[in-house]
Amino acid sequence: MSSANIAAPLPGAAAAPRGGNTRVLPGFGLTLGYTLFYLCLIVLVPLAALVLKTFTLTADQFWAAVSSPRVVASYRLTFGASFAAACVNVVFGLLVAWVLVRYRFAGKRIVDALVDLPFALPTAVAGISLTALLAGNGWIGQYLEPMGIKLAFTPNGVVIALIFIGLPFVVRTVQPVLEESELELEEAALCLGATRLQTFTRVILPSIAPALLTGFAMAFARAIGEYGSVIFIAGNMPMVSEITPLVIVGKLEQYDYAGATAVAVVMLAFSFVLLLAINGLQGWQTRRAGAI
Repeated sequence: MSSANIAAPLPGAAAAPRGGNTRVLPGFGLTLGYTLFYLCLIVLVPLAALVLKTFTLTADQFWAAVSSPRVVASYRLTFGASFAAACVNVVFGLLVAWVLVRYRFAGKRIVDALVDLPFALPTAVAGISLTALLAGNGWIGQYLEPMGIKLAFTPNGVVIALIFIGLPFVVRTVQPVLEESELELEEAALCLGATRLQTFTRVILPSIAPALLTGFAMAFARAIGEYGSVIFIAGNMPMVSEITPLVIVGKLEQYDYAGATAVAVVMLAFSFVLLLAINGLQGWQTRRAGAI
């Protein structure tokens, strides 16, 4: 058989695309255009309107709107409580993920499903439930307040609500990594004389650290914008237990649209930075996994 016959395409076979275009799925240009149009319509247009509305303020008016004592106090509570809740979720989220991956016990599937409950539960329902539990006449609060421990209608209640809604982000980020981890490495470390603590800190923790950091960033970002589950348990006292989303809603109710958008732009900028951090951590995790 000649080389010309070998190079000839089979009968009925489709010709190779010209110009080096070897995409398997057709219509890439159309689907890409639709995707960009949809994202612009749903995401970019509202955000652009938010920024443009803020431009109606002068620099002094903008600074006065975003740096008033009440707004600064809400920043302090929102970011501080979100960071504290994310730190707690890193510890206990890792513990929950570890138990779900490494142990078998009765009701494991039920526990695994309960982790996703904050995703499905309306945030307002979560806030009402936590308030009913932790208030002075609640099931738990009635025993804590006589000891001087007050959780509801204080910043402590805000942290508890943010822990509740942020836990699934850490668990669901770390759990797949633990499932794919190689137990042989842990067994080899134990055979070489490493203690359980050394095995965890030098073998397990480095492999799950990128996922753990990603879960922390996602829980932190989610807690910053939380509203429904917080307003019922926070007490909403200005300068004490008022979160930034509530300040924005209050300005809207007072028809101070420019002031509300100014505060929202500050929150948007911080959320965008967190989004970049999350994407960077995910990229680092992918490159590290590929190198290994």
